Amino acid sequence: MFTVRKADQLEMDVRIQMSRIFADGFSQWHGYFSKDKEQIARAFAHMFNLDQFYVAVAGDKVAGMAACSDGTSLSVKLNKKELREHLGLYKGSLAHMFLKKEFETPLANPSPMKCSIEFVGTAAEYRGQGVGSLIIGHILEAAPYREFLIEEVADTNIPAMKLYEKMGFKEYKRTTIPPKRAGKIGINHIVSLKQVK
Repeated sequence: MFTVRKADQLEMDVRIQMSRIFADGFSQWHGYFSKDKEQIARAFAHMFNLDQFYVAVAGDKVAGMAACSDGTSLSVKLNKKELREHLGLYKGSLAHMFLKKEFETPLANPSPMKCSIEFVGTAAEYRGQGVGSLIIGHILEAAPYREFLIEEVADTNIPAMKLYEKMGFKEYKRTTIPPKRAGKIGINHIVSLKQVK
């Protein structure tokens, strides 16, 4: 039912569908800037470096996505002008300032044998159908790396944590969120996992 492909090798433009997955699944990062998921999808559709993303497609629908970056090329690049156009001058500028730091941080100690799996998400209508497992399994099999990292998973994202553990990823780092911020975003810890072949 699903086919996994590199996003830049598809004949259709998948950016807005990917951005809807982002808007739905990553609200802890953008909830302050807008509660309107379509507005968020339009604001962030520009940011995906498609050559870094794998997508699971069913016909002309993007069922899920994940980036695989070697740490020397970023999977996303935020454009301040685009963010301001869709979120307004104030919130667009803030989104650029705060999220650039979160999203565009290069992989620590990049190596030709190490990669980071990022922005894993499944469209709401395809959840529970194995899309995440399929994409990550494809990356583990097809990508030429020995060490696979998944950084910054919210401890409250239980489905993601279960999926990664089921696929053989082990926690190697846990960062505590300051209590005031934790109360606002509903996340207590950020967990980092890895798998070594």
